[in-house]
Amino acid sequence: MRTTEPKASTATTSSNINFATLALNPATLANLQQLGYLEMTPVQAASLPAALAGKDLIAQAKTGSGKTAAFTLALLAKLNPRRFAVQALVLCPTRELADQVSTEIRRLARAEENIKVVTLCGGVALRGQRASLEHGAHVVVGTPGRVMDHLAREYLNLEALSTLVLDEADRMLDMGFFDDIATVTKQCPKERQTLLFSATYPEGIEKLAKQFMREPLQIKVEAQHAESLIEQRFYEVTRQNRLATVAQLLNHFRPVSTLAFCNTKQQCKDLVSYLQTQGFSALALYGELEQRERDQVLAQFANRSCSVLVATDVASRGLDIIQLEAVINVDITPDAEVHVHRIGRTGRAGESGLALSLASMNEMGFIGKIEQYQKRESVWHKLDEITPTGQGPLLPPMVTLQILGGRKEKIRPGDVLGALTADAGYNREQIGKINVTEFTTFVAVKRDIAQEAMQKLNAGKVKGKSVKVRLL
Repeated sequence: MRTTEPKASTATTSSNINFATLALNPATLANLQQLGYLEMTPVQAASLPAALAGKDLIAQAKTGSGKTAAFTLALLAKLNPRRFAVQALVLCPTRELADQVSTEIRRLARAEENIKVVTLCGGVALRGQRASLEHGAHVVVGTPGRVMDHLAREYLNLEALSTLVLDEADRMLDMGFFDDIATVTKQCPKERQTLLFSATYPEGIEKLAKQFMREPLQIKVEAQHAESLIEQRFYEVTRQNRLATVAQLLNHFRPVSTLAFCNTKQQCKDLVSYLQTQGFSALALYGELEQRERDQVLAQFANRSCSVLVATDVASRGLDIIQLEAVINVDITPDAEVHVHRIGRTGRAGESGLALSLASMNEMGFIGKIEQYQKRESVWHKLDEITPTGQGPLLPPMVTLQILGGRKEKIRPGDVLGALTADAGYNREQIGKINVTEFTTFVAVKRDIAQEAMQKLNAGKVKGKSVKVRLL
């Protein structure tokens, strides 16, 4: 056991520092340049020098801050590609995040000799994962439960491990994974580097650090956003008119994609039911959804065939939607830092965003905390300013087609695109995001061609085989 207090060297750093200032090999630097990684983000600038020097690290930074590249560059720097043994393990709270992290590691590892990354998550047969491990892997990315399962069955050996990464550690703790993380960590070599990334710093993080880290350096990157990009508006509501106000705001501002946050699963369900009766395309995301349902919901929201995703904070972590016009805080969170993470989902990549917050009289204390944290007063608007535009129902621009068949059938996005363009005669602009999962493929098409595109795919072939397709 490796006990110590974290060294609180809290860094609120600005970036504009080039990756060339780091001790990285020329091939890695050239690959970073190719991938468009020109300057370090604040979390990369604060954490990479220490991580590359082999220090244990607790880094507090939000989703979308560049943390995946920060820990990936550190773990790749220590890898020996010629040694076919698991040298790095990344634990993530959900399958979606594990998939995202695996993809990013593969992109960043392109400059190295053949680095093999294996993803270990539930919802997929153990047999295939065992075979992948037997062929030799350098990096394993997985959820705590499934990694534990492979360790218990002795399919996974961690004797050669040099880097352990705990990604979104606060969320893993929220989901009750403390004991699982402890079980996995105890099976890692004592002489290893541990990198812990977390958006917030609950007590459980300190407990993890004391038990499993060696003199960790603690860095914190402030989660403030470019104020000019996100317009924040507050509205006073009552319990009776809260849900109706959400519908009014959607009809008034008419955002293509909106992420609406509720504090409870029940409030999520109530809001989705209400919005659906009002003619909105709305879906819910909360902890107890089965993986299959979760995949469907996320695919539809990410490809712009669902207008409103209603989510709890825990369920939405690790969710990174590139184009998000609006965030609505249906309930005010008691945690000011969480509020800032919520609104930071919009206004990304230089786009402007809208953050609309609904507060009743008994939530005004939370608003005070948010004002203190953001060092700015709230801007309040009256409900009678909200007027429907008279443009009819707010419908998403795309519709999702679900093809029964995915990676297992060796289907790739290009195969689906070819079936819709070369075979069915549609142009590229009519086709949206194509998302291939283990057993199923989701493809977004323009609303006006959805029915016909489904019929053409059902009558035609994808990768030379007949497929079954349905509208979601």
